[in-house]
Amino acid sequence: MFKTPISALVLIHTRNLQVLIMERADKAGFWQSVTGSIEAGETPYDAAIREVFEETGLDATQYSLEDWQCSNVYEIYPHWRHRYAPGITHNTEHIFGLELPAPIPIQLEPNEHVRYDWVDWREAAKRVFSWTNVDALSKLGERHGLKL
Repeated sequence: MFKTPISALVLIHTRNLQVLIMERADKAGFWQSVTGSIEAGETPYDAAIREVFEETGLDATQYSLEDWQCSNVYEIYPHWRHRYAPGITHNTEHIFGLELPAPIPIQLEPNEHVRYDWVDWREAAKRVFSWTNVDALSKLGERHGLKL
């Protein structure tokens, strides 16, 4: 079954802008926020809740999950295009923020991520691999009156 080229990216952060980033299991050195494609019958918001649980073990409904009402369209990396129907080259990624009271331990899905770190939002922007993740981190700063 092919993935749908619509996804959710969830920045998990604290009020003082500590951000959770995770290293991908399938690509060493590739750090990212929670992200994943919508599944049949889901909205991007539903996917955000599901992906947060699958990738971290956290129940997003127990915290402040906010749809930032923005998205990015990006070209899917060639080495991941086999996951999509033939001819699909771009994905639309909807951005969400999930605020936690403090950095907390999470339970990684080992098939997706091998380690995690809580870092300052500016440090996260230096470490994540995708421009859409950097853009989301920039928006997080802007929401708090800060610039990258």
